[in-house]
Amino acid sequence: MSDFETMEQMLPVGTLRIAALEGCRELGNTVNGHLVAMRKDASRHVGNSLTRSYLEDNYLLDCRCPRFGSGEGKGQILDSVRGTDLYILVDVCNYSLTYSVCGIENHMSPDNHFQDLKRIISAATGKAKRINVVMPFLYEGRQHKRNKRESLDCSLALQELADMGVSNIITFDAHDPRVQNAIPLNGFDSFMPTYQFLKALIDTVEDFRIDPEHLMVISPDEGAMSRAVYFANILGIDMGMFYKRRDYSVIVNGKNPIVAHEFLGDSVEGKDVIIIDDMISSGGSMLDTARQLKERNAKRVFICTTFGLFTDGFDKFDEYYEKGYITKVVTTNLNYRSPELLTKPYYAEADMSRFLAMIVECLNHDISMSKVESPTDKINELLNSYRALHS
Repeated sequence: MSDFETMEQMLPVGTLRIAALEGCRELGNTVNGHLVAMRKDASRHVGNSLTRSYLEDNYLLDCRCPRFGSGEGKGQILDSVRGTDLYILVDVCNYSLTYSVCGIENHMSPDNHFQDLKRIISAATGKAKRINVVMPFLYEGRQHKRNKRESLDCSLALQELADMGVSNIITFDAHDPRVQNAIPLNGFDSFMPTYQFLKALIDTVEDFRIDPEHLMVISPDEGAMSRAVYFANILGIDMGMFYKRRDYSVIVNGKNPIVAHEFLGDSVEGKDVIIIDDMISSGGSMLDTARQLKERNAKRVFICTTFGLFTDGFDKFDEYYEKGYITKVVTTNLNYRSPELLTKPYYAEADMSRFLAMIVECLNHDISMSKVESPTDKINELLNSYRALHS
């Protein structure tokens, strides 16, 4: 039975509606376009049995979060959400947005975005049949465990969303998916962009060879091991990892500085290497890893991360690209990317919009997402096509 027939036989939870907050409008528009196209394609496969409310030209709601002169805000939904299956998209990392406080311009922080998310949830509560939050970068996801007397921000945020009536939380490459233990009775899914990484590399890298003699996957630290192990196994190649040796007697900018990166693995000499991780923050650790791999005579270094934050700008990445330490940096379009980043010769984008649209479609029909969660079959199809072209 095809996916179209499966979805057509399952009644949607409710009429699909998407509320894309201002910081996530671009991604929301793209996801909406995919959903419109997918459902029109479904109507051609299963005939005219689909209802008019199912086939629409737009699933986006008109929502906004205006602010008073004092900086206080409110959430507004200007379309009906009664009885709908509502998906709220928020990008807590979009620092490009500003608001005014007593005439002073402030940039939106993750805290501001999270507060706006709660405002839109509050505006829809009691009207929507089900509320789902799509938060690609999990708010406070790096503060997932407590060391001594510290706040557990991520767990508290998840519990707050659950208490407000949110049924499902969709995120990508959570820093530690075990934070879902804070809300054991609610839906929580963390998806990986492995397939999109591989497709971006195949599409943008010349002479890209996928075999143990020419390619290797590297984990920059022990926290990224599971990502690297899966990638290496599915591609049938070797992997290695770096161990971050820190000075725990010193705290700089809220964290213990890294003294050295110790490499564990086979020789990378003459091989292309893929460094895979969840995010680039300042990028210092990732660039140091790339430099050490080149010093070990790696051929080319490709960096693949779900979220490219680049909190310290691009100067160091430009320098390392000019020196030949890095060849390609691949990030997804799940968070705000500076227009400057899009012009960089080393940058490639892993488009996640269609993948996200399929996730929303499956959730709206309450059908299994096992095929969406595990991209193994799609990766194998991509590898078979690639090998057929390069055999």
